[in-house]
Amino acid sequence: MDTGDTAWILASSALVLLMTPGLAFFYGGMVRSKTVLNMMMMSFSALAIIPVLWVLYGYTMAFGPDGSSLLGGFGKAGLDGVGQGSLSGTIPEYVFVGFQLMFAIITVALISGAIADRAKFSAWLVFVVVWVTVVYFPVAHWVFDFGDNGGWIATKLEAIDFAGGTAVHINAGAAGLALALVLGKRVGWRRDPMRPHNLPFVLLGAGLLWFGWFGFNAGSAVGANGLAGLAFVNTAVATGAAIIGWIAVEYVREGKGTSLGAASGAVAGLVAITPAAGAVSPVGSIVLGIIAGALCALAVGLKYKLGYDDSLDVVGVHLVGGLVGTVLIGVLATKGNTGGIGSLFYGGDVTQLGKQIVAAVAVLAYSFVLTYAIGKLIDMTIGFRVSEEDEVTGIDQVEHLETAYDYAGSSAGGSNLLKEL
Repeated sequence: MDTGDTAWILASSALVLLMTPGLAFFYGGMVRSKTVLNMMMMSFSALAIIPVLWVLYGYTMAFGPDGSSLLGGFGKAGLDGVGQGSLSGTIPEYVFVGFQLMFAIITVALISGAIADRAKFSAWLVFVVVWVTVVYFPVAHWVFDFGDNGGWIATKLEAIDFAGGTAVHINAGAAGLALALVLGKRVGWRRDPMRPHNLPFVLLGAGLLWFGWFGFNAGSAVGANGLAGLAFVNTAVATGAAIIGWIAVEYVREGKGTSLGAASGAVAGLVAITPAAGAVSPVGSIVLGIIAGALCALAVGLKYKLGYDDSLDVVGVHLVGGLVGTVLIGVLATKGNTGGIGSLFYGGDVTQLGKQIVAAVAVLAYSFVLTYAIGKLIDMTIGFRVSEEDEVTGIDQVEHLETAYDYAGSSAGGSNLLKEL
């Protein structure tokens, strides 16, 4: 055991946990004031449900050593056999259990942004349980398990995904698209403005996500070492570059740069660098970040052209950003960082590019198809969407019996403000 490695992964786990409250602020600020609590509760519910499922059967489905390349075994259900000894490397297995748990939590929470303003909270809770069991735990095994009976993407295909571009972001983005199609468009979509009600919340959330993401990416080195340092630097650099890329698109289109664009660009850069953080150089991360920021800024408009209501741009940022980061590994990865694996620009080898595309498409298809089926099943049984009247009234009051802001006793001006919100 190495106490330095152990301390760093414990700290990284706490940083990744912080990302989910950060996401709650990010998403909460982007919705209208009448649905902010519901939006934040969708993230917080993942904090409640996923740890219980992870202990009972999630960890063993993802990392059980008695499984196959498609699914981990069930020998460690209830964390049976997990002890303070090392799973591999220099950290105790319990530390690894805790670190990977945080990835499961944030992945589920990311999906919620696609269906903001219109989902029943009870249906969402059922969805979380089913989706993480049927979709996330198997995909986490494919991507993150490098053991003797490890996942097929990690050990057979040998695609590179340093910290979860496929398992987290493509997975969540494809699921968000599927659920947006199942639930349909919000009342007044494309007619009403539906502007973010609190941009400072959005910026605060983006900042918390960025801070936590250093644990997400640098912690994925599973040690306090040079690889963690590279991932740390790349996470900072690519994110900054993505903000530049996003704002550049805004200046070309509108002649102005927005705070919402800066926050969204930061998240796009964080998403894109996630799979590539340990594979590209810092200069490569600048290129990747600028491309991701610009492409994601353009991609958020696809919903208006294609007619799907992805409320908070989970598809445009997480699906597209995850695809960009995963595929560009095959173009920008350097042999010095990948242990000799070349890329198109560094070695002229297209082999890895093909592997990256296969991994991305496989996770996208698996997540989309199963999520659509899960969403349809829930919708046909208990109903996934609130009534039109409840949606117009506001989900906070209907689903949670409370509101984010108390305007009781305010002046007439305050009443007028409430009507505008």
